[in-house]
Amino acid sequence: MAKLTKNRKLALQKIEANKAYKLGEAASVLKEISTTKFDGSIDLDVRLGVDPRKANQMVRGVVTLPHGTGKTVRVLVLCTPDKEAEAKEAGADFVGLDDYIEKIKGGWTDVDVIITMPSVMAKIGALGRVLGPRGLMPNPKSGTVTLEVGKAVKEVKMGKIDFKVDKFGIVHSSIGKVSFTPEQLVDNAKEFINMIIKLKPSAAKGQYIKSVYLSSTMSPGLKIDSKSVEA
Repeated sequence: MAKLTKNRKLALQKIEANKAYKLGEAASVLKEISTTKFDGSIDLDVRLGVDPRKANQMVRGVVTLPHGTGKTVRVLVLCTPDKEAEAKEAGADFVGLDDYIEKIKGGWTDVDVIITMPSVMAKIGALGRVLGPRGLMPNPKSGTVTLEVGKAVKEVKMGKIDFKVDKFGIVHSSIGKVSFTPEQLVDNAKEFINMIIKLKPSAAKGQYIKSVYLSSTMSPGLKIDSKSVEA
């Protein structure tokens, strides 16, 4: 068993064992026990009562967090020349088409989100082997394949994220930074959880939200009172 560090021991002393915290209380505790020298992420893990192997129980969606994620999101827009100015004005970090397609074929993936247009998806489809495993493949369901490229760029920069339940039935996402106020973290968490609740598959039976945990980078996870977040 790995030896507990001094900071880890101090953090564990501030956590009540087996307690289900309210969101606001958990956010405050996490800020106290986060000891990283950098501005760590605050992560939310929601275990759902679904079977992701069944198509009618898949949970996937997008949500715009009220206070953003705190991360600098690098956006690449693959578009036709007539849309380039719109993309650049909206704040895209990289804009182009054929030149970037060739860069990606060569292994370049130094971006967080790729936005494109329906008319050029045929070209981008060939990049699936590179983009797919990295979660970068544009998808109409997540709003990254659209004619309104400027609007899509602005939404992503403001804190729009897409999420998908994994094979274990868990939805995981970063919802902010340790530097956020507890109130900002609560707002973001509630917005995220409310969207998951709205997307509850009709085929899902029994308890939908099974457990909720909040954690920061390298901190222990805090169990959240799931009844309070569903209310």
